[in-house]
Amino acid sequence: MLEHDVFLVLAEKYKDTVFRIALSYLGNTYDADDIVQDVFMKLYITNKHFASDDHARYWLIRVTLNACKNLLKSSWKTKKIAVTTAFEQKEQEYLYQAVMGLPEKYRTVLYLYYYEDFSVKEIAKMQKIKVSAVTTRLSRARDQLKEVWKNE
Repeated sequence: MLEHDVFLVLAEKYKDTVFRIALSYLGNTYDADDIVQDVFMKLYITNKHFASDDHARYWLIRVTLNACKNLLKSSWKTKKIAVTTAFEQKEQEYLYQAVMGLPEKYRTVLYLYYYEDFSVKEIAKMQKIKVSAVTTRLSRARDQLKEVWKNE
């Protein structure tokens, strides 16, 4: 089991990151909250030794992505609840909704690349896909966002 002090530091530092990733992946706050609880419960009971802060962050993100995928695969999960958010500018809200409207595979790489500052190579490793697949997904996501933005 992870030392209590280490757990508290990691939980405080990465709770928002785990929540944002789950929210971007799942599209609603209820499921994202559940994922956060699951991920930090796994962290609490793990015997894993983290070599660095980046190693812990990477582990948490990988566990979050896996938990989100597993939730979406579950047979009872068929309906998404709309996310309500408050943005200062109308354009921010519109961009957020456009990103949330992207297919999951595009939305996830976009989030990890732009908001979590992971490299294409790191995202490929996390998602267990080729680097070329990540660059393709990023390109297609950008193209889809441009098209949506142009139509408005």
